[in-house]
Amino acid sequence: MSVKHNSEIKFNVGLDENKVPEEISWTAKDGGIENETSKSIMISVWDHKKKDTLRMDLWTKDMPVDEMKQFYHQTLVSMADTFERATDDQKMSATMRDFCEYFAEKLELKK
Repeated sequence: MSVKHNSEIKFNVGLDENKVPEEISWTAKDGGIENETSKSIMISVWDHKKKDTLRMDLWTKDMPVDEMKQFYHQTLVSMADTFERATDDQKMSATMRDFCEYFAEKLELKK
């Protein structure tokens, strides 16, 4: 299998004097996104040699806590969906979604 096209995703993180994120923007031209602002990013990369996950979690100083809770909830829900697509393990995916419901209930995210 040979690569026919390369796609690039860029993150730009503006830092203060203490290297704390002030602003985040990202570009994914193949997805039609050009210099969009964001308050938070989570990136996970699988290191197949070490069998370990490399992670980077960043958020700006002005990311509201209520939005961070919502961001985590939505990330957990999407992880359950992705886990099901990747493994076809419907039972564990359902268990993950049950936890997401519990998470949302305890954080009072559902109105």
